[in-house]
Amino acid sequence: MPLKRQLTSLSSGAPGLVPVLETERLRLRGHRAEDFPACLALWTDPEVTRFIGGRPSTQEEVWSRLLRYVGHWDLLGYGYWVIEDKETGAFLGETGFADFRRTIEPPIDGQPEIGWVLAPSAQGRGLATEAVQAVLKWGDAHFGPVPTVCLIAPENTPSLRVAEKCDYRPFVRATYREGITLLMRRDPAKSETVQPAAEIGQRIP
Repeated sequence: MPLKRQLTSLSSGAPGLVPVLETERLRLRGHRAEDFPACLALWTDPEVTRFIGGRPSTQEEVWSRLLRYVGHWDLLGYGYWVIEDKETGAFLGETGFADFRRTIEPPIDGQPEIGWVLAPSAQGRGLATEAVQAVLKWGDAHFGPVPTVCLIAPENTPSLRVAEKCDYRPFVRATYREGITLLMRRDPAKSETVQPAAEIGQRIP
């Protein structure tokens, strides 16, 4: 890809690559270079990173994250969106699908991984569920009948509630980067009953 196109994609949110999604209260759009200050504020907040990495990110890590978001859309045709307030345009968080090539057992290769994160000021109002449901509607049309997965710390009760509302069900506990994580899967073709989590490495039927 010519350098000029690469720079254009980053500065303008990869026009033509990232669809804009709207809900009653939210607009989901591609990332832009000017989102970096808001991303930095989000990912250096200890409350945000408590269950995601366990520590605030560095400036370098946040910049790499932003570049990775744009790269996903360019290389894979899917990725992350900025979540913004539809009325005010305020940056509220991020959500989307990714392929992070994680080294984890059981492997999740070939299964798009969904994630979401909201600023503390945007939490507790159902916005995460609203955003994730919009992304899943897009994902069902884009991926077809392909299961998607998410990784959530067992102590992260708010995110577990969002996942369950969006039909994600736990299927195994695993160790990832020396921490325990709960792997959850959503199958667009069927609905399952929420089941209790298992021990590390033990699958849930």
